[in-house]
Amino acid sequence: MVAMPAVEHPLGRDDVLQAFLELDTPPGFKAELIEGEIRVTPPPDGSHETAFSLLNRQFMRKAEAEFDLAGNKGLITPKGHFVPDGTLSPVGHFENAESWADPAGVLLVFEVTSTNPIKDRGPKRAGYAAAGIPCYLLVDRGEGTVTLFTAPEGEDYTVHVQVAFGKPLDLPAPFSFTLDTGPLR
Repeated sequence: MVAMPAVEHPLGRDDVLQAFLELDTPPGFKAELIEGEIRVTPPPDGSHETAFSLLNRQFMRKAEAEFDLAGNKGLITPKGHFVPDGTLSPVGHFENAESWADPAGVLLVFEVTSTNPIKDRGPKRAGYAAAGIPCYLLVDRGEGTVTLFTAPEGEDYTVHVQVAFGKPLDLPAPFSFTLDTGPLR
């Protein structure tokens, strides 16, 4: 997936936010406001969607409890307006939410990297931590790793466990299952 370059605006923060909220992106494209920059990305490639499906199946089949898994739910974080590839929350959590929602109550978000993984490794990780989201799962296709970040404090997570594709990764409660990363190879 190719990300369009960030749009530089000679406007103030409020003007950039307003312009962002008024964007009309083509079907399938995703717009995010990351650290003051508007980023628009095209629909994901097949490998990305296969990784998403793998995670979706495992969360739905193996997790200790039932959750809602939203693909492309807009979250407002202290670092911007992010659209994680996957957002896990209690059943019905976003029932009456607007397009852009407060991340309070979200249990885990995950990202599957594409051609511009820097935003997933840095700014988005910082935003999810600053929002207090307990778990951030990063499937890094470029590095061939899966990393689980937990225990958010400030703008980062204080604990992380990383495994290579093919190695199991234990997920904490309330998920309480071992993620099979083998199919990601």
